Amino acid sequence: MQWSPIQISGWLKRHGKEHVSHETIYNHIWKDKRQGGQLYRELRHRGKKYNKQRKGTSGRGSIPGRIDIKQRPCIVEKKTRLGDWELDTVIGAGHKGVIVSMVERTSKLTKLAKVSHKTAEEVGQALIEQLKPIKDFVHTLTADNGKEFAYHQMVSFELETDFYFATPYHSWERGLNEHTNGLVRQYFPKTQSFLDTTSKDVKEVETLLNNRPRKALNFETPLEAFSRLSTNMLCSGAQ
Repeated sequence: MQWSPIQISGWLKRHGKEHVSHETIYNHIWKDKRQGGQLYRELRHRGKKYNKQRKGTSGRGSIPGRIDIKQRPCIVEKKTRLGDWELDTVIGAGHKGVIVSMVERTSKLTKLAKVSHKTAEEVGQALIEQLKPIKDFVHTLTADNGKEFAYHQMVSFELETDFYFATPYHSWERGLNEHTNGLVRQYFPKTQSFLDTTSKDVKEVETLLNNRPRKALNFETPLEAFSRLSTNMLCSGAQ
C-alpha cells in the first residue's frame, strides 16, 4: 500500500495492534535491500531523503531522520548523570583508515575502534559493538553531521537509546569529544596513515586514556569515575 514506516507503526499502535517502531521497519528494509530485495522501492523516495530546499538541512550532507541537538534533554548539559556520549571519527593521513571515538560526558570514559573505511555501515557497527556491552549506561548519543553517522537509526535501535546531531559548524556542542580526539592525536598524529595501525594498537591507547588521572574528575581516572558512577546507578536502581 506504500505506507511509510512511520505511518505503519503509528497506525498499528493507535489501533492497539502488535507493533514495532518505524526504525525497526527501516532496518528491515535496508537489510532486505543489501540482500537484493526490492522493499525499498515501495518507499515514497525509494529510501532517499527528499531534498526540499531548506536552509541548514538541505543539500549535500543531510541525514535522513536527523534529530537536532535542540531536542536533546536538558539534563545532558548538566553532566550529572552517567550515559550521555559524544561521537566522532579520527581520520588517518590520506584518508587511509579511521578510528571511531566515543566519550562519556560525565566520567570522560573513552571507547575507540578502528574501521577500514568511513562508511555509515562500518561506523554504525563499530558503535554497536563497543557500546552494546554497556548499553545500560547509554542514554543519549550526540554526533556531528558527517554521513558516516547516517545509520543512526540502526544504532539507536540496537542500543535502545536516542541519537542527536549537533548544529552544523558548532564544534563546541561536542567539546569533550573534540578534546578527546586531541588526546588520541598524541598517539596517532595527523601525518600518520592508519593502514598499519591495528585494533590492538587502538585499544592500548584507549586503556592509556582511561587510566590517566583527569583534573576535571578531581584526579580520578575515567575508568575509576565510570566504575563509581555505574555502581551507584545499579545500587540505587536509577535509570
